[in-house]
Amino acid sequence: MIKVGDQLPAGTLMEYSEVEGNGCSIGPNPVDVQKASAGKTIAIFALPGAFTPTCSAKHVPGFVQHAGDFKAAGVDEIWCVSVNDAFVMGAWARDQKSAGIVRMLGDGSADFTKATGLTLDLAARGMGLRSNRYSMLVKDGVVKSLNIEAPGKFEVSDAGTLLAQAKAL
Repeated sequence: MIKVGDQLPAGTLMEYSEVEGNGCSIGPNPVDVQKASAGKTIAIFALPGAFTPTCSAKHVPGFVQHAGDFKAAGVDEIWCVSVNDAFVMGAWARDQKSAGIVRMLGDGSADFTKATGLTLDLAARGMGLRSNRYSMLVKDGVVKSLNIEAPGKFEVSDAGTLLAQAKAL
């Protein structure tokens, strides 16, 4: 399992773009995790699924609401990672009004999630293999803080907790 001091695993996440710009074509675009995190401070949070109750009502809105505070604390980007495809993540970004605020990154085959060791088996609930709920602060590809939730909980991976850690960094 990934821990503080570890490098983010190599992998590709997918991001849906609705408008073309700066080399991004419309539609799903690959995001090389190591290249995209190089030289940046990134707040990453992951969750079990797009459009799920806690994720939609609490997790994403907290990061959208505090985006300016994260920027003031030296965070360059905020990433939301979920085991969903880029089209679902794009639709969820529209629903959450997160465009240009939080990068909604799909891990459709759970390859990145498996590489972090932060998987959550929700097969019994009809959802298959998903990501555990967590947040982490990453600087130049290295994990500086990591907050992993217990199953079914939303207590330590919230925006407020990670923001306090970003301010202390």
